[in-house]
Amino acid sequence: MPVTIHRCRPSTIAAMFANSRTISSAQSDIHEHLAALVERHLAEPFRKPIGAPSQHAFDAAIDAWQRAGSAPLILDAGCGVGESTLRLATAFPDHYVIGVDQSEKRLTAGKDWWDAPLPENFHWARADLVDFWRLVQSAGVRVTRHYVLYPNPWPKIGHLSRRWHGHAVFPALAACGDYLECRSNWKIYIDEFAAALTMVGRPTQTESWQPEASMTPFERKYAASGHGLWRCVSVR
Repeated sequence: MPVTIHRCRPSTIAAMFANSRTISSAQSDIHEHLAALVERHLAEPFRKPIGAPSQHAFDAAIDAWQRAGSAPLILDAGCGVGESTLRLATAFPDHYVIGVDQSEKRLTAGKDWWDAPLPENFHWARADLVDFWRLVQSAGVRVTRHYVLYPNPWPKIGHLSRRWHGHAVFPALAACGDYLECRSNWKIYIDEFAAALTMVGRPTQTESWQPEASMTPFERKYAASGHGLWRCVSVR
């Protein structure tokens, strides 16, 4: 999508670094119904129609990538304000990064926290990830690196199906990316994500995570608040 830069108030930026409460949940381990839920999603095709806005956003993103030369592709899923997209584009200058988020407000929010010229090897797409992942899969687009950074944890026991690894879209998500990485400040989320990936045949590794430089405002805020950070990595 076209990049429009708005200015943020200093008070708004400072608020991103306020102390964050740790995740509270009655769940103390991997959800007892996770395996059955993943098996059901693997056995039953996800038939929800693709939304027209997501289709248009996908087409525009793929067109931008192809016009840029079809470099190895990185998908930044749920990129929020887009900081992770810019950092990935800078860290991998020989790749092309597509950052996807459903919120136009987040994607067009002020970027005055970025103190360098914007890289040229990226595109922001406003789309529903549930649609975007399935479009990537159905189009056979090869994603070299795939990042799912600090998704909504949905920590209530009854919210398992809202977590990405419990959602019907998970088979499409898991099929995307030779390298797939998920990060969270809730260890159970990472343990569940890894367990679900194992069920679809992807080898995984989980670890406590202390980044040298934060990739997202959430990662920065959680680290500053003293939260434990974890990640799951799958390479095939």
